[in-house]
Amino acid sequence: MQNVTDRISNPFGMRPPCQHECVPGGTCAVFGYGDANADFHLVGDHPGVHGGHETSIPFTGSEVGETLQPVLNDVGLLGDAYSDEPAIRNLFMSYLHMCCLPGERNPTPAEYADMERFFDAELRAIAAHILLPVGERATEHVFWEFTAQAGKYGFDGGVPDMSALHAREIKGRGFLVVPVRDPREWGDDDAEKLRARLDAILSGDYQQTVDLGRFMPDDDPYEVR
Repeated sequence: MQNVTDRISNPFGMRPPCQHECVPGGTCAVFGYGDANADFHLVGDHPGVHGGHETSIPFTGSEVGETLQPVLNDVGLLGDAYSDEPAIRNLFMSYLHMCCLPGERNPTPAEYADMERFFDAELRAIAAHILLPVGERATEHVFWEFTAQAGKYGFDGGVPDMSALHAREIKGRGFLVVPVRDPREWGDDDAEKLRARLDAILSGDYQQTVDLGRFMPDDDPYEVR
């Protein structure tokens, strides 16, 4: 079943309680943006970390966007090498915490918890096949909520190794999860690893494979060597 909305920004009309936390001269919230029928869902942390408090679009107006967007462009998920209003194809982008906070401070645990219902409702409405959590916090949330492997990869009080998880394929509950190391921490080959991974997934029958649950936790058919 496909969504019928053609809205690119906030396609499901989310109304989070952000109005009291507006950024002066900017926006109150950075809503989900993209194709409501997308197969790929890029998940970030919050506007103060991954950008958008001036543009109102996730992963824009920031170092993270400047680093990540060219990779997404190269594999055909974005139509611009870098833009504050990117053309988008088969991709949806959103944040765990969409509210813009004064001083770009991090949300408190209570504030993250308050926004969780909005993020999860949007994620389930998009129903993408591939989840691309960016950075440790987004990856931790996706692992706990949508896989059974959070403990295996260090998200149970241990120290998760995002450099090792970057661009791997992890079987989730109804999703294929491809963690993305925070682009501000990328090494020399991290962009190419992600580019190669996405190219390999896009060239395969990923929809049927994910639907049938054929990806096993340690099965890495598209391993980048």
